[in-house]
Amino acid sequence: MTSHLTSTVVNETSCVYIVDDDQLLRESLSSLLRSVGCRVEIFASVTEFLNFKRPELNSCLVLDVRLQGISGLDFQNQLVKSEETLPIVFMTGHGDIAMSVKAMKAGAVDFLAKPFREQDLLDAVGLALRKDAEQREANKSMAELNTRYRTLSGREQEIMTMAASGLMNKQIASEVCLSEITVKIHRANVMKKMRAKTFAELVRMAETLKLSHKK
Repeated sequence: MTSHLTSTVVNETSCVYIVDDDQLLRESLSSLLRSVGCRVEIFASVTEFLNFKRPELNSCLVLDVRLQGISGLDFQNQLVKSEETLPIVFMTGHGDIAMSVKAMKAGAVDFLAKPFREQDLLDAVGLALRKDAEQREANKSMAELNTRYRTLSGREQEIMTMAASGLMNKQIASEVCLSEITVKIHRANVMKKMRAKTFAELVRMAETLKLSHKK
């Protein structure tokens, strides 16, 4: 039966990084992943991986737990502290339940005990690539939302925050010392600049941006 990746689109815009000090395993996994259309980069250590300039591609990391120098779990901790969202699939020949629980709690996609089935790895990589694609899309959407928010004037930002917190136009007008009609004009400008089709959508945008009105 032919191995396959599930739940993801594999093409030239996705890459799998393999970090393992076993050369034969690195090359075997690389061959497997290339056979299903993945671009693959292999490394013998975390240091080698860190010295590699990663392209901006949908990607994931297949990482051995026990490595010379920086261990896989220590490297995962470094990534978490730096807020790096690269999904990790762990491999180990010496894993135990406590180690796998620790890795999963820190955000690992899967924890595979060697020897593992090829399809188990492919399924884990497929899930990891999908998670990375979703995170990249979320980051892109957040960046676009911040860009729109920055097009608002200071007054418009203030009124967006107050409106999204539930204040009526009359209440906003009283707080910012403007006429109610002027507040309505500002709100209309906010809706247009933020590209919000409904007020409910504007409220969700404010929540995403973590806007909070201090009374």
